[in-house]
Amino acid sequence: MAISQDAHTVKQFDIQLANLRNLVLEMGGLAEDQIKRAIAALDEENMAAAREVIARDRLINGLQLKADEDCVSIIALRQPVGGDLRLIISLANTVTDLERIGDGAKKIARMAIQIYDGVSSPPSAKLLRDVTPMAELATDMLHDSLDALARLDVEKALTIIHNDDDLDQEFQSALRRLITYMMEDSRTIGHAINVVFIVKALERIGDHCKNIAEHIVYLVEGKNIQRRRNIDITMDGPVQAVLEK
Repeated sequence: MAISQDAHTVKQFDIQLANLRNLVLEMGGLAEDQIKRAIAALDEENMAAAREVIARDRLINGLQLKADEDCVSIIALRQPVGGDLRLIISLANTVTDLERIGDGAKKIARMAIQIYDGVSSPPSAKLLRDVTPMAELATDMLHDSLDALARLDVEKALTIIHNDDDLDQEFQSALRRLITYMMEDSRTIGHAINVVFIVKALERIGDHCKNIAEHIVYLVEGKNIQRRRNIDITMDGPVQAVLEK
């Protein structure tokens, strides 16, 4: 059953739900900004900017705490059901994914410091060649996820889920190249490992964006496509029949 957009008899309930949704979108905007700042710090070899990204992660954590408290408060006071309950659950799950996206940005900033603040020489450009295109894909996915959440756009959410495959393929290609560089020149191993952590963080950011898109589908249509994706579709019998419905 699709989510209802009808107003509630108690207007304060509508205000609380709207405030919660706005808080989650604010948190998402901050997470998106953190990714951009972390990549810029890496590109510009700016260690001060990288440390600022790490310090700013507490802002995302603070918004997560506030959103979690608001979710608990609304459930306790309003005892929501149906679409309202799905909204709160979906937003609570989205908050968790956004916090982890923020952790991913912090990880990239830490790796930037590890790469450029050490005693070794900077890495060659070829080691970092995959970071920018992967960062653009991940940032676009997050931006589109937040837009889909604001508009309750299921079609856009489904596109985001599909686009995660592109980011996964980029990650696999980057990993193969980095392994090749390490095999060809052992002197690149230290920097290459740090870059592996960076591209892995970007790949995980994409996974969290896909999760957010799946939360949107659940919110709007009441369909848990994440659960269906995690079930072994090679099973026979009743389970297979349910999946094919």
